[in-house]
Amino acid sequence: MGKDVESGYGAGGYGAKDYADPPPAPLVDGGELASWSLYRAVIAEFIATMLFLYITVATVIGYKHQSDPNLSADAACSGVGILGIAWAFGGMIFILVYCTAGISGGHINPAVTFGLFLARKVSLVRAVLYMIAQCLGAICGVGLVKGFQKAYYVRYGGGANELSSGYSTGTGLAAEIIGTFVLVYTVFSATDPKRNARDSHVPVLAPLPIGFAVFMVHLATIPITGTGINPARSLGAAVIYNQDKAWDDQWIFWVGPFIGAAIAAIYHQYVLRAGAVKALGSYRSNA
Repeated sequence: MGKDVESGYGAGGYGAKDYADPPPAPLVDGGELASWSLYRAVIAEFIATMLFLYITVATVIGYKHQSDPNLSADAACSGVGILGIAWAFGGMIFILVYCTAGISGGHINPAVTFGLFLARKVSLVRAVLYMIAQCLGAICGVGLVKGFQKAYYVRYGGGANELSSGYSTGTGLAAEIIGTFVLVYTVFSATDPKRNARDSHVPVLAPLPIGFAVFMVHLATIPITGTGINPARSLGAAVIYNQDKAWDDQWIFWVGPFIGAAIAAIYHQYVLRAGAVKALGSYRSNA
Protein backbone atom coordinates (compact mmCIF):
# COMPACT_ATOMS: atom_id res chain seq x y z
CA MET A 1 0.00 0.00 0.00
CA GLY A 2 1.49 3.31 -1.01
CA LYS A 3 1.26 6.40 1.17
CA ASP A 4 1.53 9.94 -0.15
CA VAL A 5 1.71 13.25 1.67
CA GLU A 6 -0.66 16.07 0.79
CA SER A 7 -0.40 19.56 2.24
CA GLY A 8 -3.58 20.73 3.90
CA TYR A 9 -4.62 23.84 5.78
CA GLY A 10 -4.96 23.33 9.51
CA ALA A 11 -5.75 25.53 12.48
CA GLY A 12 -2.17 26.73 12.75
CA GLY A 13 -1.46 27.04 9.05
CA TYR A 14 -0.39 24.52 6.46
CA GLY A 15 0.46 21.08 7.69
CA ALA A 16 0.99 17.61 6.37
CA LYS A 17 -2.04 15.48 5.73
CA ASP A 18 -1.29 11.96 4.63
CA TYR A 19 -3.56 9.43 3.05
CA ALA A 20 -3.19 5.80 2.06
CA ASP A 21 -4.26 4.36 -1.25
CA PRO A 22 -6.40 1.27 -0.73
CA PRO A 23 -4.65 -1.93 -1.75
CA PRO A 24 -5.47 -3.17 -5.27
CA ALA A 25 -8.29 -5.65 -5.46
CA PRO A 26 -7.18 -9.21 -6.22
CA LEU A 27 -7.74 -10.33 -9.80
CA VAL A 28 -9.69 -13.38 -8.63
CA ASP A 29 -10.95 -13.55 -5.06
CA GLY A 30 -12.73 -16.83 -4.50
CA GLY A 31 -13.45 -15.86 -0.91
CA GLU A 32 -15.86 -13.18 -2.14
CA LEU A 33 -18.23 -15.86 -3.34
CA ALA A 34 -18.85 -16.89 0.28
CA SER A 35 -19.56 -13.32 1.38
CA TRP A 36 -23.12 -12.02 1.69
CA SER A 37 -21.87 -8.48 1.07
CA LEU A 38 -21.04 -9.45 -2.54
CA TYR A 39 -24.54 -10.75 -3.26
CA ARG A 40 -26.11 -7.79 -1.49
CA ALA A 41 -24.09 -5.50 -3.75
CA VAL A 42 -25.10 -7.49 -6.85
CA ILE A 43 -28.78 -7.19 -5.89
CA ALA A 44 -28.31 -3.44 -5.36
CA GLU A 45 -26.80 -3.11 -8.86
CA PHE A 46 -29.70 -5.06 -10.37
CA ILE A 47 -32.39 -2.97 -8.68
CA ALA A 48 -30.62 0.33 -9.34
CA THR A 49 -30.16 -0.41 -13.04
CA MET A 50 -33.76 -1.57 -13.35
CA LEU A 51 -35.03 1.67 -11.79
CA PHE A 52 -32.65 3.71 -13.94
CA LEU A 53 -33.93 2.19 -17.18
CA TYR A 54 -37.56 2.33 -16.15
CA ILE A 55 -37.55 6.04 -15.34
CA THR A 56 -35.33 7.15 -18.21
CA VAL A 57 -36.89 5.10 -21.01
CA ALA A 58 -40.36 6.03 -19.77
CA THR A 59 -39.28 9.67 -20.03
CA VAL A 60 -38.09 9.15 -23.60
CA ILE A 61 -41.32 7.41 -24.65
CA GLY A 62 -43.43 10.04 -22.91
CA TYR A 63 -41.60 12.88 -24.64
CA LYS A 64 -41.96 11.30 -28.08
CA HIS A 65 -45.68 10.78 -27.48
CA GLN A 66 -46.21 14.36 -26.29
CA SER A 67 -44.24 15.78 -29.23
CA ASP A 68 -45.88 13.60 -31.89
CA PRO A 69 -46.95 16.00 -34.70
CA ASN A 70 -49.75 13.62 -35.66
CA LEU A 71 -51.46 14.25 -32.33
CA SER A 72 -51.14 18.00 -31.95
CA ALA A 73 -50.40 20.98 -34.16
CA ASP A 74 -48.07 22.51 -31.56
CA ALA A 75 -46.44 19.19 -30.67
CA ALA A 76 -42.97 20.55 -31.39
CA CYS A 77 -43.27 22.74 -28.30
CA SER A 78 -44.68 19.97 -26.11
CA GLY A 79 -42.94 17.56 -23.79
CA VAL A 80 -39.74 17.81 -21.79
CA GLY A 81 -37.45 18.04 -24.82
CA ILE A 82 -33.84 16.90 -25.05
CA LEU A 83 -33.00 18.98 -21.99
CA GLY A 84 -35.60 17.12 -19.93
CA ILE A 85 -34.39 13.73 -21.17
CA ALA A 86 -30.83 14.64 -20.24
CA TRP A 87 -32.01 15.70 -16.79
CA ALA A 88 -33.86 12.40 -16.36
CA PHE A 89 -30.71 10.38 -17.08
CA GLY A 90 -28.38 12.58 -15.04
CA GLY A 91 -30.82 13.00 -12.17
CA MET A 92 -31.46 9.27 -11.85
CA ILE A 93 -27.75 8.55 -11.79
CA PHE A 94 -27.30 11.15 -9.04
CA ILE A 95 -30.13 9.61 -6.99
CA LEU A 96 -29.13 5.98 -7.50
CA VAL A 97 -25.40 6.51 -6.95
CA TYR A 98 -26.25 8.33 -3.72
CA CYS A 99 -28.49 5.44 -2.62
CA THR A 100 -26.20 2.54 -3.54
CA ALA A 101 -22.65 3.90 -3.23
CA GLY A 102 -22.28 2.53 0.28
CA ILE A 103 -23.48 -0.92 -0.74
CA SER A 104 -22.11 -1.68 -4.20
CA GLY A 105 -20.21 1.45 -5.14
CA GLY A 106 -23.12 2.61 -7.31
CA HIS A 107 -21.72 1.55 -10.69
CA ILE A 108 -25.04 1.02 -12.56
CA ASN A 109 -23.02 0.74 -15.77
CA PRO A 110 -20.77 -2.05 -17.13
CA ALA A 111 -18.39 0.56 -18.55
CA VAL A 112 -17.87 2.06 -15.09
CA THR A 113 -17.35 -1.41 -13.65
CA PHE A 114 -14.88 -2.22 -16.43
CA GLY A 115 -12.90 0.95 -15.80
CA LEU A 116 -12.73 0.29 -12.06
CA PHE A 117 -11.69 -3.29 -12.74
CA LEU A 118 -8.81 -2.13 -14.94
CA ALA A 119 -7.74 0.18 -12.11
CA ARG A 120 -7.85 -2.78 -9.69
CA LYS A 121 -10.67 -1.24 -7.67
CA VAL A 122 -12.84 -4.36 -7.96
CA SER A 123 -12.01 -8.03 -8.51
CA LEU A 124 -12.81 -9.97 -11.66
CA VAL A 125 -15.47 -11.97 -9.82
CA ARG A 126 -17.25 -8.85 -8.60
CA ALA A 127 -16.92 -7.11 -11.99
CA VAL A 128 -18.48 -10.03 -13.88
CA LEU A 129 -21.36 -10.41 -11.43
CA TYR A 130 -22.01 -6.66 -11.48
CA MET A 131 -22.15 -6.59 -15.28
CA ILE A 132 -24.56 -9.53 -15.39
CA ALA A 133 -26.79 -7.89 -12.77
CA GLN A 134 -26.71 -4.56 -14.59
CA CYS A 135 -27.69 -6.12 -17.91
CA LEU A 136 -30.51 -8.15 -16.38
CA GLY A 137 -31.72 -5.12 -14.45
CA ALA A 138 -31.75 -3.04 -17.62
CA ILE A 139 -33.78 -5.65 -19.49
CA CYS A 140 -36.30 -5.81 -16.66
CA GLY A 141 -36.51 -2.02 -16.40
CA VAL A 142 -37.27 -1.58 -20.10
CA GLY A 143 -39.65 -4.54 -19.89
CA LEU A 144 -41.63 -2.65 -17.24
CA VAL A 145 -41.88 0.36 -19.54
CA LYS A 146 -43.21 -1.79 -22.37
CA GLY A 147 -45.65 -3.47 -20.02
CA PHE A 148 -47.04 -0.18 -18.74
CA GLN A 149 -46.95 1.72 -22.05
CA LYS A 150 -47.53 -1.03 -24.57
CA ALA A 151 -49.54 1.21 -26.90
CA TYR A 152 -46.68 3.67 -27.30
CA TYR A 153 -43.53 1.63 -26.72
CA VAL A 154 -42.86 0.23 -30.20
CA ARG A 155 -44.45 3.20 -31.99
CA TYR A 156 -41.94 5.59 -30.42
CA GLY A 157 -38.77 3.56 -30.81
CA GLY A 158 -38.62 1.72 -27.50
CA GLY A 159 -35.96 4.04 -26.12
CA ALA A 160 -33.39 2.06 -28.10
CA ASN A 161 -29.97 3.48 -28.96
CA GLU A 162 -29.41 3.77 -32.71
CA LEU A 163 -27.01 5.73 -34.86
CA SER A 164 -28.96 8.71 -36.22
CA SER A 165 -29.23 9.20 -39.96
CA GLY A 166 -26.61 11.53 -41.39
CA TYR A 167 -23.87 10.38 -39.00
CA SER A 168 -21.14 7.91 -39.89
CA THR A 169 -20.28 4.87 -37.82
CA GLY A 170 -16.98 6.48 -36.89
CA THR A 171 -18.74 9.58 -35.59
CA GLY A 172 -21.09 7.48 -33.48
CA LEU A 173 -18.25 5.41 -32.10
CA ALA A 174 -16.22 8.52 -31.27
CA ALA A 175 -19.24 10.06 -29.50
CA GLU A 176 -19.58 6.97 -27.33
CA ILE A 177 -15.85 6.81 -26.56
CA ILE A 178 -15.59 10.48 -25.60
CA GLY A 179 -18.87 10.49 -23.68
CA THR A 180 -17.90 7.44 -21.64
CA PHE A 181 -14.44 8.88 -21.03
CA VAL A 182 -16.06 11.99 -19.50
CA LEU A 183 -18.26 9.85 -17.27
CA VAL A 184 -15.62 7.38 -16.06
CA TYR A 185 -13.01 10.11 -15.62
CA THR A 186 -15.52 11.94 -13.42
CA VAL A 187 -16.13 8.76 -11.41
CA PHE A 188 -12.41 8.33 -10.77
CA SER A 189 -11.96 11.98 -9.84
CA ALA A 190 -15.01 12.10 -7.54
CA THR A 191 -13.96 8.96 -5.66
CA ASP A 192 -10.19 9.61 -5.55
CA PRO A 193 -8.91 8.77 -2.02
CA LYS A 194 -6.40 11.63 -2.30
CA ARG A 195 -9.21 14.13 -2.82
CA ASN A 196 -11.35 12.50 -0.13
CA ALA A 197 -8.53 12.91 2.39
CA ARG A 198 -8.06 16.57 1.51
CA ASP A 199 -11.73 17.52 1.30
CA SER A 200 -13.93 15.68 3.78
CA HIS A 201 -17.12 16.79 2.01
CA VAL A 202 -16.18 15.12 -1.28
CA PRO A 203 -17.63 11.63 -0.53
CA VAL A 204 -21.02 13.23 0.21
CA LEU A 205 -20.96 15.26 -3.01
CA ALA A 206 -19.52 12.52 -5.26
CA PRO A 207 -22.89 11.52 -6.81
CA LEU A 208 -23.50 15.12 -7.92
CA PRO A 209 -20.63 15.52 -10.43
CA ILE A 210 -21.22 11.97 -11.69
CA GLY A 211 -24.88 12.71 -12.39
CA PHE A 212 -24.00 16.06 -13.90
CA ALA A 213 -21.45 14.39 -16.21
CA VAL A 214 -24.20 12.07 -17.47
CA PHE A 215 -26.45 15.09 -18.00
CA MET A 216 -23.85 17.02 -20.01
CA VAL A 217 -22.90 14.04 -22.17
CA HIS A 218 -26.54 13.45 -23.03
CA LEU A 219 -26.94 17.04 -24.17
CA ALA A 220 -24.03 16.57 -26.57
CA THR A 221 -24.70 13.10 -27.93
CA ILE A 222 -28.46 12.50 -27.94
CA PRO A 223 -28.66 13.84 -31.53
CA ILE A 224 -25.92 11.41 -32.63
CA THR A 225 -26.57 8.06 -30.96
CA GLY A 226 -29.35 8.73 -28.47
CA THR A 227 -26.51 8.52 -25.94
CA GLY A 228 -25.48 5.09 -24.79
CA ILE A 229 -22.33 5.41 -22.61
CA ASN A 230 -23.81 2.47 -20.72
CA PRO A 231 -23.83 -0.94 -22.44
CA ALA A 232 -26.51 -2.28 -20.11
CA ARG A 233 -28.82 0.60 -21.00
CA SER A 234 -28.32 -0.06 -24.72
CA LEU A 235 -28.68 -3.84 -24.38
CA GLY A 236 -31.83 -3.67 -22.27
CA ALA A 237 -33.60 -1.44 -24.79
CA ALA A 238 -32.41 -3.55 -27.75
CA VAL A 239 -33.61 -6.81 -26.18
CA ILE A 240 -37.12 -5.54 -25.45
CA TYR A 241 -37.49 -3.41 -28.61
CA ASN A 242 -35.94 -6.18 -30.74
CA GLN A 243 -35.65 -4.38 -34.07
CA ASP A 244 -32.90 -4.88 -36.66
CA LYS A 245 -31.51 -1.34 -36.53
CA ALA A 246 -31.02 -1.48 -32.76
CA TRP A 247 -29.16 -4.80 -33.05
CA ASP A 248 -27.10 -3.70 -36.06
CA ASP A 249 -25.76 -0.71 -34.11
CA GLN A 250 -25.43 -2.53 -30.79
CA TRP A 251 -21.68 -3.11 -31.10
CA ILE A 252 -21.09 0.66 -31.08
CA PHE A 253 -22.62 0.87 -27.61
CA TRP A 254 -20.30 -1.81 -26.23
CA VAL A 255 -17.02 -1.14 -28.02
CA GLY A 256 -17.22 2.65 -27.60
CA PRO A 257 -17.96 2.72 -23.86
CA PHE A 258 -15.38 0.04 -23.05
CA ILE A 259 -12.68 1.91 -24.97
CA GLY A 260 -13.65 5.18 -23.31
CA ALA A 261 -13.61 3.57 -19.87
CA ALA A 262 -10.20 2.02 -20.49
CA ILE A 263 -8.73 5.35 -21.62
CA ALA A 264 -10.17 7.10 -18.55
CA ALA A 265 -8.74 4.45 -16.21
CA ILE A 266 -5.29 4.66 -17.79
CA TYR A 267 -5.32 8.47 -17.83
CA HIS A 268 -6.37 8.83 -14.21
CA GLN A 269 -4.31 6.03 -12.70
CA TYR A 270 -1.10 6.30 -14.70
CA VAL A 271 -0.97 9.95 -15.75
CA LEU A 272 -2.75 12.03 -13.13
CA ARG A 273 -1.97 9.73 -10.22
CA ALA A 274 1.42 8.78 -11.70
CA GLY A 275 0.81 5.10 -11.04
CA ALA A 276 3.53 4.01 -13.45
CA VAL A 277 6.08 6.36 -11.84
CA LYS A 278 5.19 5.12 -8.35
CA ALA A 279 5.45 1.50 -9.45
CA LEU A 280 8.85 2.16 -11.04
CA GLY A 281 10.07 3.99 -7.92
CA SER A 282 8.90 1.13 -5.71
CA TYR A 283 10.67 -1.36 -7.96
CA ARG A 284 13.93 0.62 -7.84
CA SER A 285 13.79 1.02 -4.06
CA ASN A 286 13.39 -2.75 -3.65
CA ALA A 287 16.14 -3.58 -6.11
